Amino acid sequence: MLKPSAVLFDWDSTLVDNWPGVTVAMNAALTAFELQTWTETEMRARAKRSMRENFPGIFGPEWERARDIFYATFEERHLDGLRALPGAEELITELQDRSIMLGVVSNKNGDFLRAEAERLGWVGYFHRIIGATDAAQDKPARDPVDLALAESGHEPGERVWFVGDSLVDLQCGLASGCVPVLVGNDPISEEDLEKWPPAFHFRDCHDMRLSLTD
Repeated sequence: MLKPSAVLFDWDSTLVDNWPGVTVAMNAALTAFELQTWTETEMRARAKRSMRENFPGIFGPEWERARDIFYATFEERHLDGLRALPGAEELITELQDRSIMLGVVSNKNGDFLRAEAERLGWVGYFHRIIGATDAAQDKPARDPVDLALAESGHEPGERVWFVGDSLVDLQCGLASGCVPVLVGNDPISEEDLEKWPPAFHFRDCHDMRLSLTD
């Protein structure tokens, strides 16, 4: 295993869990549009791409009104339900101790993303924390990766890992020329895994940390 010199992380379901707050906010928007609400499981499965890609297909021409309802609801509670996934902080502190540059590339709104990192006390770990709309395009496009690596001294390649839990993360890692790394057991079809194969697959943050310290 060629060890990385830089690691870019996805956020939700990779390092943190904040799905209860996301689900409540989404259901507020769905209810306002008289649409069927979603369970948390459905929310996890449907929220891989950014809002500006997802919402027009769900809410139609008035998707920006749905966006505003979502954000107003989410802002009230997203920090209260936030929690780090087991082993996440140990992983990022281990990587930092090894002088590995860290960044975040997420499809969560950038302002909320950075507020969550602040709440956890993690801002200092990352060179840049890039969320939806911070770059010209969101994941799986490579734009947010280029923005996250800017002025870091690192370029996409075999020493830069892109770590996430979903197909969108694999697509983004490959599109940007980074090493795509899958964490967790998000349901991804065999066909998609063959088309966008991860270089490595770890069960969780604990597993990734142990593999890198062997």
